[in-house]
Amino acid sequence: MKKIETIEQFEQLMTKEHRVFFLKHSLTCPISARAYQEVDQFLRKHPSEKGYFLAVQQSRELSNYIAQKFGIKHESPQAFLFVNGRPVWHDSHYQITADRLAMI
Repeated sequence: MKKIETIEQFEQLMTKEHRVFFLKHSLTCPISARAYQEVDQFLRKHPSEKGYFLAVQQSRELSNYIAQKFGIKHESPQAFLFVNGRPVWHDSHYQITADRLAMI
């Protein structure tokens, strides 16, 4: 997964990529570490998919921006699938699994 840190990077990503998996990741949370591993596992099995993440502690402004822009309450960990710059799926915590991502 590639790390995104700023609102500008996120907006460029949303205009550049058609389909993107995105993870809000906490660097200090074991549940988030597990979710990160699940997303990473999914992406390794599906190399045509694109995956990005933000570290909540380092990119709070971006995390808040995503929550406000799309009207989706912030959680961490929190995974999204964006298609054409819009969230078509999101979930959090133990619902983030490689198997679940493969079904989307």
